[in-house]
Amino acid sequence: MSLILGINAYHGDSSAALFRDGKLVAAIEEERILRIKHWAGLPVESMKYCLREAGVKFSDLEHIAINLNPRVNHGRRLLHVLRHWPSPKLLWERVKKLGKTQSLGDAISASFPGEKMKARVHHIEHHLAHLASSYLCSPFDNAVNLSVDGMGDFASAAWGTGSGQSLDVDGRIYFPHSLGIFYSAMTQWLGFPHYGDEYKVMGLAPYGQPEFLNEMRRIVHVENDGTYRLDLKFFRHHRESVSYTWDKGSPEVGTIFTPALEELLGPSRKKDEPLEQRHKDIARSVQAMYEEALFALLEVLHQRYDSDNLTLSGGCAMNSVANGAIGAALIVAQELTPGLERFHMDHAYYGPHFSQEEYAALLSDNAGAIREAGCEIVNFDDDEKLCATTAQAISEGKVIGWFQGRLEWGPRALGNRSILGDPRRADMKDILNAKIKRRESFRPFAPSILREEVPAWFETDDDVPFMMQVFQVREEQRARIPAVTHSDGSGRLQTVYRHTNPLYYQLITHFRALTGVPMLLNTSFNENEPVVCEPREALDCFLRTKMDVLVLGRHLVRRV
Repeated sequence: MSLILGINAYHGDSSAALFRDGKLVAAIEEERILRIKHWAGLPVESMKYCLREAGVKFSDLEHIAINLNPRVNHGRRLLHVLRHWPSPKLLWERVKKLGKTQSLGDAISASFPGEKMKARVHHIEHHLAHLASSYLCSPFDNAVNLSVDGMGDFASAAWGTGSGQSLDVDGRIYFPHSLGIFYSAMTQWLGFPHYGDEYKVMGLAPYGQPEFLNEMRRIVHVENDGTYRLDLKFFRHHRESVSYTWDKGSPEVGTIFTPALEELLGPSRKKDEPLEQRHKDIARSVQAMYEEALFALLEVLHQRYDSDNLTLSGGCAMNSVANGAIGAALIVAQELTPGLERFHMDHAYYGPHFSQEEYAALLSDNAGAIREAGCEIVNFDDDEKLCATTAQAISEGKVIGWFQGRLEWGPRALGNRSILGDPRRADMKDILNAKIKRRESFRPFAPSILREEVPAWFETDDDVPFMMQVFQVREEQRARIPAVTHSDGSGRLQTVYRHTNPLYYQLITHFRALTGVPMLLNTSFNENEPVVCEPREALDCFLRTKMDVLVLGRHLVRRV
């Protein structure tokens, strides 16, 4: 038996994933356990969960893979120092970070006192781990693979090809040039200061026009070979010590841009200032510049490799950086066992799960609080009645907390830790924000749709199981599902399959029978916190918000 633990440490969304004989057994982000969004540091609790789920001890581990390798790209690091001569403080911070990464094995061992560490620690280059997380989990026998990120192991992008079980890196874009740094700097300029706020810019962009694209092209230069470089006068990260906090808490990032950016675009928006049309136009221009640079690189790679199969990974590809934990472990698995059968990842349900007895005990212990909140508990004997009742409630405009099966891996709720609503209601976004989410009005909600119904509702027939791609809603259908149709006519859909999530599929099928619409509005089960992990957190969220119905397994709690 081969046991490999992959970890993403000392970065946002720290996480762990465990493979047994090349198959993923368990995976979780540390934030889901510690309840601190995007938690960064050593994912000790995630490692412990993975070991418990696999039924093994820390001392049973044979290999630990981490998606950072401080020994790569030294030549490029030296060249950068000679060209730009960063501040002594920045150099010292980089040296300290390298030392922490190199001593990771000692930190892991200290987290499991009383157990001997037998595992060998493998440091896998950051972007190689990203490439592996997409290609080695894909159904392709061969593909072009691209990783685009903020920065990792002194590179911001890497690409190459995969064939069978082999994976090559043929090219990179190195520090300090980075599409991720560009997007983060512009996110800060637009008044969204927190780590991970880039998705807000993407949600805002459709409300504007690319009126500032020429200014963006002064910031990012696309080269003839498809690569890109930044005009560094607009950025601080390459010379100065930008504050980064990557340990034991929510990540914090200092200001990346220089006063030159405000000279080009005007004063940056403060966090609580109103969003003007100018800000929306700049958001659209940022998104247009990102797409221009990315597609220029993709076009060159397509011509170079003459392959229509493509995998994308890294933060800029809308993959959680946590996927590096999976990629690092897969690289080690393939190195240790040549010819190992490929692992095809067709779902994301690898987190904690709970029994019907545990749900019942929680509700029994909190029966008094539930009654005081004006709620009743209804128990079901089978899934058919549960799904029929829940679908009826959704069709009546109720907001449902849906807690089932194993927690999802990655940034999206995919029908096991979800808040569900009726996509037909034009006011559903306002209802959700008033009752629970309290988020910016410009941010869209996503549809979960039965796989076979996709081409009738969207301008695609693709598989999108992880809610990672945006497609246009067919024009003739937009008026029927206004709650999940963004201002530009798009939707970030999730395709739902009977074989990977039969209960969620059954629920949507019941909703289709009632309404003729084969989808539900799906957003993450949380209230300005990490997605709920345990039943206790789901019940707490339900009781402190105005959610109408909570479903825990076959137990339903509703306001009366």
